[in-house]
Amino acid sequence: MEGEYFALVCDGVPILVVLTDTGPNLLEAVKVVSRHTGLSLWHSKLLLGDLPATLLDDVTGDRAERLITDLRTVGAAAEIRYR
Repeated sequence: MEGEYFALVCDGVPILVVLTDTGPNLLEAVKVVSRHTGLSLWHSKLLLGDLPATLLDDVTGDRAERLITDLRTVGAAAEIRYR
């Protein structure tokens, strides 16, 4: 096997959604985070108090994109990170 190379293809790369800025309307960002994570409004607000905050871990690309789209709609900034 010397000199042979194999390409590994990973379909399920773990995706993280990280909030980097809450934007001008903290309450709307808290509501979006609560709706997508299932956390209470109070826990969501605590999570957003220390940025950058990982909102979702090991999710599908579609779910991550929906959350980021909703956050951008309310003026927040988020990004997808791959592990």
